[in-house]
Amino acid sequence: MTPREATLALLAARAEGATVCPSEAARAVAGPGGDWREAMPQIHAAVDAMLADGLIRLSWKGRPLTARTGPYRIRRAGGG
Repeated sequence: MTPREATLALLAARAEGATVCPSEAARAVAGPGGDWREAMPQIHAAVDAMLADGLIRLSWKGRPLTARTGPYRIRRAGGG
């Protein structure tokens, strides 16, 4: 599963407006027993691309982020 597919699948499985942590997507990419931390650069790159494509929005502690900086959460672009 690609980082983009993993992130979008996690979001699709959540309620509208719910968020996911990038580490959840990294764990999905790494698979059972894999090192999810090694997958984080791929996740960050996919998040940057999806943000540029308007597919997702980012936030931290309920505040919108315009770019990926520091800790962040991911949600669908149309979600509340």
